[in-house]
Amino acid sequence: MKKIYIFLFLIICGINQSFAQTKTEEDAVKATINLLFDGMRNSDTTAIRKAFAAKNIMETIAVNKDGKAIVRTDNINNFIKSIGSPHPEKYDERIVFTKILIDANLASVWTDYKFYVGEKLSHCGVNSFQLFKGDDGWKIIYII
Repeated sequence: MKKIYIFLFLIICGINQSFAQTKTEEDAVKATINLLFDGMRNSDTTAIRKAFAAKNIMETIAVNKDGKAIVRTDNINNFIKSIGSPHPEKYDERIVFTKILIDANLASVWTDYKFYVGEKLSHCGVNSFQLFKGDDGWKIIYII
């Protein structure tokens, strides 16, 4: 009977350790994504660039002039330049982490968002991120 208790204790300890490691990785993934949006709010192009991997893809789902849904690929350098250019009001994308999946060096994250220009709500929607964990930590490789 004593062996069963010891066995159950070891299983519970293993589950708790696994949960703690997962929580730490989730926090690191969130920190990378928050770095992007904190950088946007503060027009900090260095922080924004730090959130992205050197090779990355940034896309937007939009509606063209004919009212048709399209996927538009954006250049990260153009995005960073637009954030770094003087603008009278703060760009503030407020996010809620809705789903985080992590497997080894890959993370997939969904966030609901509301985008404000100054204090005025501009639009809302969902972001989907793919992140890669390399030697320099978690970096965004894909966002749509």
